Amino acid sequence: MDMLSVALFSAIKEFRDIPDINPEGLVQYFHQQNYSADEEILRYQDHTNSVFFILKGMIRIHYYSLSGDEVILCDLPEGEMFGELTAIDGLARSATAVALKDSQLASLPSSAFLELIHTYPEFCTAILKRLVSQVRRLTERVFDFSTLAVRNRIHAELLRLTHKNKVSENLAIISPAPTHEELANYVSTRREEVSREISVLARQGIIECKGRAWHILDVAKLAHM
Repeated sequence: MDMLSVALFSAIKEFRDIPDINPEGLVQYFHQQNYSADEEILRYQDHTNSVFFILKGMIRIHYYSLSGDEVILCDLPEGEMFGELTAIDGLARSATAVALKDSQLASLPSSAFLELIHTYPEFCTAILKRLVSQVRRLTERVFDFSTLAVRNRIHAELLRLTHKNKVSENLAIISPAPTHEELANYVSTRREEVSREISVLARQGIIECKGRAWHILDVAKLAHM
């Protein structure tokens, strides 16, 4: 296999579960691209339709409100994909994607992406599960915004980060931690609100900030809050 085939099948889990697939036959549809940190990949309301697979790096999916405030939807690491919504429904892009650090991507035209879905049931199932996961995540965020005060939305987002970075049952280390402004953009508030609440949690012994690492010292108490 060539280098792109190796990268795709080692990084992208959706391809590893497809039986009897021909890597060389598949890779001819892909176009490999490199992006520098802060470089825009696609823009909100664009009419491009390719799906992007992250071979290396980190990609942020976000958009800006009419007032100019950034709203962060998610940060996607190596092994994830984005752009599949437009590839499926043919509508304009629903968000902007930008590289958080130097990244290597492989893009696939929507026609080839849909052909894969129709040809391989295992790939189709993986994409369905991915879309369901997105719906569940967005449902949680709508619930948070509709029912929780700002400080509790901050707690909820910290708890989500904690679950991904657990060291033990009651300890987690989030590294690198988001900046206060980034966390504010996740939960639709101001940086000052985040700074204030992080200080409160620190005084309560729940969090300890060590540079770009946040040590969550009492996961159970944070969950209770």
